[in-house]
Amino acid sequence: MEKRKFGKTDLEFSVLGFGGAEIGFNPNQTQADVTELLNSALDAGLNLVDTAAAYKTSEKMIGEAVGKRRREFYLITKCGALDGFIRFDWSKKGILETIEQSLRNLKTDYLDIAQLHSCDADELRRGDAIEGLQRAVEKGYTRYIGYSGDNEDARMAIEMDVFDSFQTSVNIADQTPIDGNVALAASKNLGVIAKRPIANAVWRHKEKPSESYHHEYWDRIQKLQYDFLKKSQEEATATALRFTLSIPGVSTAIVGTTRPNRWQENAGYVAEGKLSNEEFEAIRNRWREVAGEDWIGMT
Repeated sequence: MEKRKFGKTDLEFSVLGFGGAEIGFNPNQTQADVTELLNSALDAGLNLVDTAAAYKTSEKMIGEAVGKRRREFYLITKCGALDGFIRFDWSKKGILETIEQSLRNLKTDYLDIAQLHSCDADELRRGDAIEGLQRAVEKGYTRYIGYSGDNEDARMAIEMDVFDSFQTSVNIADQTPIDGNVALAASKNLGVIAKRPIANAVWRHKEKPSESYHHEYWDRIQKLQYDFLKKSQEEATATALRFTLSIPGVSTAIVGTTRPNRWQENAGYVAEGKLSNEEFEAIRNRWREVAGEDWIGMT
């Protein structure tokens, strides 16, 4: 799988990374399936695993599944948001304690990147959370520090010039960050991680999904009506994923799944490389024609 240099760091990420949210929030997820899922991902050439303290059982399941293969991949987690996003602790002490627990859960003695998880502008200004991350670097808990979030909070984080990486939602249904925060982060040589890179594949649903999490993207796709979405599910997914990986500044895309064979499929999609300039601009132009001013980044 293609690998790309990650901003100003010495990291080199595969263009696809594993996103650990789905396994953590799935009440029926078994450890055996996660072990098969993650090992198949590593075997397919993926070298990046992304999770968070807020993703319930995700960290523990990842640690159990691939802790013994730790030297084969880069590991990222997020802090500040906890317990399925029902509790938050942005204090310096809280950040350090959360990272310490994450290390235990993940069965490792270091992270490659520790990220603040959608920390708002007020907390960023207060500075305790950032101090916590910086102390984590000093203690050897993490090699680099990053920010995961969207919109104005994310812009402020980027402009503070303290982070090494930036993770945000960007895809065919979420293009505002392309000329905004993604371009700004890239100009500062931050490594950029795209989350939700296939817009949750909402076009698979003929009717509006019951899960409210998918509603905004589903509504947008109904209006955008991209021509390529009329093709097979496989071709549509491949185009959507390749679009995100064609965005200037994006190094890697985090994909969540609970299906072990999905990694071979995804690896095949990205092997085709970036979209042509013509294909990429057609999607960009359609967005410019249709997108409402309130179509801000999804958090």
